[in-house]
Amino acid sequence: MTDHELLLEAIRQTQMLGKRSALATIVNVSGSAYRREGTKMLIDEDANLTGVISGGCLESDVAEVAMSVIETGTPVLKTYDLGEDVVWGLGLGCPGTVKIFIEPVRP
Repeated sequence: MTDHELLLEAIRQTQMLGKRSALATIVNVSGSAYRREGTKMLIDEDANLTGVISGGCLESDVAEVAMSVIETGTPVLKTYDLGEDVVWGLGLGCPGTVKIFIEPVRP
């Protein structure tokens, strides 16, 4: 099964169970990053994740933002500057900037 098919199946399953969810999509990459534009991740109201949008460094923060999106129904465009070692303190190895659009999934 492709990543796209897995994501669609996760959306279908989430909706069948009556759970709310949000979809995070990389909409812009400037410089170096692990994933490219169009990469998606689904986050449900129980914080279950389907898909990967980075090398593991952004998923938890994106999931936290997604919880707010699920609660409010208001989409968010979040920018991550992966070159900011002072903020992240991780030395991630991809000094690019990634913009992620996080939106509620509607039935």
